[in-house]
Amino acid sequence: MSLNLVTLLYLVASICFIQALKGLSHPTTSIRGNLFGMVGMTIAVLTTAALIVKLASGSAQGMVYVLGALVVGGGAGAYMANKVEMTKMPELVAFMHSMIGLAAVFIAVAAVAEPYAFGIAAKGAPIPGGNRIELALGAFIGAVTFSGSVIAFGKLSGKYKFRLFQGAPVSFPGQHKLNALLGLASVLLMASFWLTEGPTQFALICALGFVMGVLIIIPIGGADMPVVVSMLNSYSGWAAAGIGFSLNNAMLIIAGSLVGSSGAILSYIMCKAMNRSFFNVILGGFGGDAAAASGGKAEARPVKSGSADDAAFILGNAETVVIVPGYGLAVARAQHAVKELAHKLTAKGITVKYAIHPVAGRMPGHMNVLLAEAEVPYDQVFEMEDINGEFGQADVAIILGANDVVNPAALQKGSSIYGMPILEAYKAKTIIVNKRSMAAGYAGLDNELFYMDKTMMVFGDAKKVVEDMVKAIE
Repeated sequence: MSLNLVTLLYLVASICFIQALKGLSHPTTSIRGNLFGMVGMTIAVLTTAALIVKLASGSAQGMVYVLGALVVGGGAGAYMANKVEMTKMPELVAFMHSMIGLAAVFIAVAAVAEPYAFGIAAKGAPIPGGNRIELALGAFIGAVTFSGSVIAFGKLSGKYKFRLFQGAPVSFPGQHKLNALLGLASVLLMASFWLTEGPTQFALICALGFVMGVLIIIPIGGADMPVVVSMLNSYSGWAAAGIGFSLNNAMLIIAGSLVGSSGAILSYIMCKAMNRSFFNVILGGFGGDAAAASGGKAEARPVKSGSADDAAFILGNAETVVIVPGYGLAVARAQHAVKELAHKLTAKGITVKYAIHPVAGRMPGHMNVLLAEAEVPYDQVFEMEDINGEFGQADVAIILGANDVVNPAALQKGSSIYGMPILEAYKAKTIIVNKRSMAAGYAGLDNELFYMDKTMMVFGDAKKVVEDMVKAIE
């Protein structure tokens, strides 16, 4: 395979990746976007495999290594993607990010150990200065991505007793100063490695990267996890791009830059949706105050509660209904039951719409994916900025497993989520809230919406409650 053909195939793969991002920007084109992404990655992987075999002079041993890696990696990825539950998708994403970061570190270590094998320098010759910086940056960002993603995985999972893996933030005095000191030390070590090509400096750069990845993520609480997932996605892209420059691999540079820039843009959008500072997100210095300000327990106050039959009666006599899905809906796997409820209401001439908050669930687009899985019509699904103006005219807002994204505390100065844009469900004429209990959301705040006179709480598993509503609607 000639280098010209390799370059051409990489260009085709890059165009596919760009089209994939374009397609994934809207639910109606997301399937096409995924297809472009799969085609592009297939072209890139097979081209790279063929190039490696060629560089290995077509040796049988080289081909066995390449094919073995493709089978093991591809098989593991297919198995995990097929077995993962929708509620566990954020953990899978965090795991994949960690693997990208670790791969970047391994490649950088190999390139520093034997630069001639990667065509970076002649055997026995020093690594060029520019490549040293690229390798150091790629390894450092990759190390931060790996350890940070491991901590994010543990926090998202919520089933490990290890303190750093629990959802509550972990903070200590001087935490930000320590992060700043380690960051400065990393810069100085990179400068030293650039000047001397010392293996000790490079090893310390990797070690500090692993430590900083942990320190950046542990002070972040569960409420901010959607932003963390997006942020780590961006980091993994920049790590790949940095290694791509060192290896003079156009595919890695383009793909890494696309992932890094798109992840950064998404992080910025998510920060706006949560009223967070973009730079604080990058530095990992957010999320701690919110959780520290509350004990994570809802205040014991009386609420108006009802049954699924009561909720069905209210819904059946409405003209407009807005459904607000949240993480509780994902846990209960109630998306199909909700679609059936909406279909039954629509058949009675009732207008039904879905309201999606940008950070509902545990990763960007979580609720959109759930509703798409249930084949909810796209024209019924509305983003926050498009639906908020309609809550005031809605007869009923039914909230299924959502909490912080509809909490009016965001409108109160002094609240830890003050300024965070919310779905204005509190403006609806009647509010139905389904939750398992009165437990607080990720932010650990009580929700005044639950105590309003026009709010009725329906306790229980979302799937069973919605199914009972469907049965009760005539």
